[in-house]
Amino acid sequence: MGITPVTNGEYAPFLDARGVAAPPWWSDSRFRGPSRPVVGVTWADAAAFCDWLTSAGGGTWRLPSEAEWEFAASGGRIAPKTAWGEALPPGEVPRGPLDGPWEVGRGRPNGYGLLDAGTIVHEWCLNWSEAAAPGTPRRASRGGSWRHAIRWSAPNASSSLPPDYRYADYGFRVLREAEAGES
Repeated sequence: MGITPVTNGEYAPFLDARGVAAPPWWSDSRFRGPSRPVVGVTWADAAAFCDWLTSAGGGTWRLPSEAEWEFAASGGRIAPKTAWGEALPPGEVPRGPLDGPWEVGRGRPNGYGLLDAGTIVHEWCLNWSEAAAPGTPRRASRGGSWRHAIRWSAPNASSSLPPDYRYADYGFRVLREAEAGES
């Protein structure tokens, strides 16, 4: 599982290699910077990035399923309130008004070494949302958001969005599938 959500710095080579348009907030100073999470990507954009990583070699990459995301974000705990246990570590999430996401990796790792798990941006997941109303297909997502009053969510909190939507607080994290013989 990616240690952090995918950053602008990690996403830029994909844009160059594939010649695809940058997400809507790409040039906005509130979202720019190589260490900020890439936002405004659709589910298909996130999946295409994973396909590009796979074609570049070094394993098979994809979005994590909701169950995989929850397991990793729980950091080895059973149904924790946060990725770190019952409470957020002090200073994990910035206080006060924000006009964009903070840089990834500023906080403390959870029990599995993930940073920013459940904070900073909602993260697209591989599967369709089972909670969506009939006739309204939505892709599952997990995590909190820099733009909400409460900027974190529990690992088991699920959300969803139509797959072609773009929001300033939606990004993603990647997962590399284990090869035969790996653990």
